[in-house]
Amino acid sequence: MISYLFNLIFYQPLFNALFFLSNIIPNHDLGFSIIILTVLIRLALWPLTGKSIKSQKALEKLKPKIEEINKKFKNDKEAKAKALMALYSENKINPLSGFLPLLIQIPIIIALWRVFLSGTKINHDLLYFFIKIPSEIQTVFLGIFDLTKRNMLLAIIAGALQYFQTKMIMPQKTASESEKMPDFSRIMSQQMLYFGPILSVIIFWTLPSALPLYWIVVTLMTLLQQYINQKNER
Repeated sequence: MISYLFNLIFYQPLFNALFFLSNIIPNHDLGFSIIILTVLIRLALWPLTGKSIKSQKALEKLKPKIEEINKKFKNDKEAKAKALMALYSENKINPLSGFLPLLIQIPIIIALWRVFLSGTKINHDLLYFFIKIPSEIQTVFLGIFDLTKRNMLLAIIAGALQYFQTKMIMPQKTASESEKMPDFSRIMSQQMLYFGPILSVIIFWTLPSALPLYWIVVTLMTLLQQYINQKNER
C-alpha cells in the first residue's frame, strides 16, 4: 500500500513530467529536461527549504553553547534536556523546524532520484494517456555528458558545490574563537565540511551522470537561497 501511494503521489507525476518536458524541449534533450524539472520542484519547495536553512544556521551558531550544556550535564539527562530547551526558547529556535521541512521533502527527493536513475527507460504502465513518448531522447547533454553513463567531472562538480554549500551555512569564526571551540565540536565541523563532499563524489561516480547533474542543480538553487537569506539578514 505504501509503495502504491508513493508511486501514485510522487513517482508517477514526476516520471510523466520528465517525459512531458522531453517532448516540448528542442531536440528532446534529457539534460535540459532534468534541469527544468529540478528547478521547478525547488521553486515549489522554496519556502520549506528557506525555513530549513535558517534553522540549520541558527543551530550552528549555538553549537558551542550546546556543547557546554552536554559537557556540564553529561550524567543528568533530565537537567540537560531542560537546559537545552531553555537555550532554544531563549533564542526563539524550534530544533524541529529544520527537520520537518526536510522530512516533507524526502519522498520528493527519492522520487526524483528514481526518475533520473531510470533515464530513458520508459515504463508505459506509468505514463498518463496524454503524455506522448518522444520519438528520440537526446541523452548526451551539451554534446559532452552521456547522462546514462557515469562521469567523473560531474561527480567532482557536485561534490565541490556541496562543500561550498556546507561552508556557507557554517558561521564565520575568528582564529581565537576557533581555538576556544571544544575539540569534539571542531572535529565534527571539519568532518561535515570535507567528508560529505568527498562521499558525494564517490557515490556519484558510481551512478549515471543524470544523478550528479540533478544534484548540481539542487545545490546551486540552495546556494542561491542561502545567499539571498544572508543578504536579507544584513
